[in-house]
Amino acid sequence: MNAKTGPAFQSRASEASTLPATESNVLLSFDVEEHDLIDQASGLVIDPTLKTLYSERLEPSTHWLLEALSRNGQKATFFIVGRIAQTHPELVRSIHQEGHEVASHGWEHRRVHTFTREEFREDTRRSKEALEQVTGEAIRGYRAPTFSIVKETAWALDVLAELDFLYDSSIFPVYHDRYGVPDAPRGPFLTGGGEHEILEFPPATLRLGGVNVPVGGGGYFRLFPLALLLHGLRQLGRECSPAVGMLYFHPWEFDPEQPRLPLRPAGRFRTYVGIGRSRGRLEALLARYRSIRTVDVASQLAETRWKLPRHAWSNETIRTGKRKVTAK
Repeated sequence: MNAKTGPAFQSRASEASTLPATESNVLLSFDVEEHDLIDQASGLVIDPTLKTLYSERLEPSTHWLLEALSRNGQKATFFIVGRIAQTHPELVRSIHQEGHEVASHGWEHRRVHTFTREEFREDTRRSKEALEQVTGEAIRGYRAPTFSIVKETAWALDVLAELDFLYDSSIFPVYHDRYGVPDAPRGPFLTGGGEHEILEFPPATLRLGGVNVPVGGGGYFRLFPLALLLHGLRQLGRECSPAVGMLYFHPWEFDPEQPRLPLRPAGRFRTYVGIGRSRGRLEALLARYRSIRTVDVASQLAETRWKLPRHAWSNETIRTGKRKVTAK
């Protein structure tokens, strides 16, 4: 389906009801952090010169994304590491001024597992306030680094609700060695850590043989055939209500000339497989679909949240950061 010749994905949440029932709304999102902060690089000793180079390359790779979105008349959500509001304030300002949503990706890209509850609160509050100071607008969305909200860290959802976030996008309904909640719904749903409730937008998956296959972005976007992602979006449109497909990428994935991190073979493969074709694939998606800012869809769904599915944590104990409680 071509956005210029066929039924387009709507760019405003108020028009979402006009979509064909067999299609899904596409939510394009980008996690903005320096390349040396990725989870695969955790524990590496990285030369300061290389760190500086990655910081410098963040702006041109992100501006390429902004230009590609502008050429195709698209809007997206940028989950930005909070300290970038201090090191690259003009970049954050440019994203906001071009009509995209600025959301939080934590202050310094640490997995939730590394925090106590109060440490997580401070990290997230600091990121939220720094981004708000640059944009002059409330930050309503959050995504944990490496999708690190799982059963053991579900208490973080309560903290997000207490900090007045409207939605989260940290729960990936797949099996994975570093993240994942495989029994979570594949479309938008409500969940919480036992005290509060928040709207969740999981990355897109394809259901095959009773298993959720991750197809919504990152290394999966670079490794799998593009047809697998398109199949997943069509399937979400048929099987999930509301029909929303969250896609996620990183600016560094569109910078094929960047110096490589000194990773082990498995990490090197995960990080750099298919990076040379990322730009072409994204351009193909931008020409085919029209995306919606996540905050616009979240605001619309907030009015009818009682209709959304809910995810409980299997009545198992979850950590609060201080003690154990039973999930409601």
